Amino acid sequence: MAIILDGSGLTTEKLVRIARHNEKVELSPDALRRIQICRDMLEEKIAAHEIMYGVNTGIGEFSEVVLDDEQVKQFQKYLIYNHAAGIGEPLEIEQVRGAIASRINVLSKGYSGCRIEIVETFKEMLNKGVTPVVCRKGSVGACGDLAPMSQIALLLMGEGEAFYKGERMPGNVALEKAGIKVPGLMARDGLAAINGSNVLTAMSAIQLYDINRWLKQAEIACAMSLEALYANMKPYDERLHKIRGFAGAVRAANAILKCIEGSDLLSGKLKIKVQDAYSMRSSPQVLGAAHDAVAFARSQVEIELNGVGDNPVFFPEYKLTITGANFQGSPVCVPMDMVGATVTMISVLSERRLNRMLNPALSVGLPAFLTKGAGMFSGLMLSQYTADMQIVEQRILSTPASIQSIPAAADQEDFVSMGMNTALKNEQILDNAYGVLGIEFMAAAQALDFREFSHGKGVAKAKEIIRKYVDFLEEDRPLYPDHNKMKELVKSCEILEEVEKIIGNLE
Repeated sequence: MAIILDGSGLTTEKLVRIARHNEKVELSPDALRRIQICRDMLEEKIAAHEIMYGVNTGIGEFSEVVLDDEQVKQFQKYLIYNHAAGIGEPLEIEQVRGAIASRINVLSKGYSGCRIEIVETFKEMLNKGVTPVVCRKGSVGACGDLAPMSQIALLLMGEGEAFYKGERMPGNVALEKAGIKVPGLMARDGLAAINGSNVLTAMSAIQLYDINRWLKQAEIACAMSLEALYANMKPYDERLHKIRGFAGAVRAANAILKCIEGSDLLSGKLKIKVQDAYSMRSSPQVLGAAHDAVAFARSQVEIELNGVGDNPVFFPEYKLTITGANFQGSPVCVPMDMVGATVTMISVLSERRLNRMLNPALSVGLPAFLTKGAGMFSGLMLSQYTADMQIVEQRILSTPASIQSIPAAADQEDFVSMGMNTALKNEQILDNAYGVLGIEFMAAAQALDFREFSHGKGVAKAKEIIRKYVDFLEEDRPLYPDHNKMKELVKSCEILEEVEKIIGNLE
């Protein structure tokens, strides 16, 4: 069944279903009515020669330049041309589809002033699989993601490039093959199509969906490592976390315990320490802080997905045009900077548990570097190097982009969010996070093969899935194939999905 885009109710999950899984979208009748009412008001104001930014004036530093009637007709075309100024390789198809869905939802609220044909064309592009080619770099995240959104808008004039059925081709060819009519641009249409932070918001929404699933796998990996290290599980008692009051910590403690249910570690049969190191004992608090950061970021992103990010904004009920700065990406990129840092933090925590399994002074009887032939063999010694390198890169990328503003447009745009930088660096942080966690999973499976006791149901299932892809390290072999297989396994979420079939949802 199609997802209805009506200006409200668009969640990160729905956006992923549209962007990644190609679910169809429809516009609600109320949305179409609102769009038409707003357009009628705008055309009345144009006919009356009311001065409106970006409609009959230039933009940015040229906002004081008033256009005549003939210039108004041509201005939207040149607006898109001069803003289609990005650089670099194309964004992923799902990222562009997410941006289009996000923009449709904003336009559906009926405050943007564009024609219905613009929104309908975007809808058809999603439903028929025409995805504009959009350069990765160029947006500063204020006045919207103007450069990437303009490459999308080029198709509204039958220009630009697009991906269609696995091929890259001119935009007009893709539209013709898909049977989509070119709507052209009239007054306001171009700016309405591009004037929001929809690319960085869509990328952030998709990342939040993936990060939540990565965090649940971090809890599974933590449970495996805790079993391998004979952890004291008292710090995971829900009562301890409830009296402090952080929802994320309660969630994390419960998820890890669910993975360990049925283990001899909980039976009292195994000798454990009175108190473990922080990387074992404080995992609920640290993972919980990440959960709480993701929850806050999600609330901000979903407000933006369902909010009006235009300038100007048209209020038909008041016959009013208000110029402002709702395009500013800071409300999204500030929490997403925080989320990127928390993913790095959890990766650091993962590496510290890895270290304890590899270090014979800390591993509670495990062989050095998890190899039977220490000296002749080095086991997983070098796996830690690979994890460490990725974490250092994550740390470098965790510097907030939201404080990096560089003025532009002759200082008319003297503070910008740099939110697209946040989205791009979070993409790299998460990519490394898959690799780091994959190495912990691999090491934990190796360690558990040296332990002769019954494991928790979730832990046992996770180990079973890992062994489908990576064999026990009996003697040294090149490890890069194993690292890459584990990274792809974590990214696929197969471990998570199979574990949740056994023990239930980890949320």
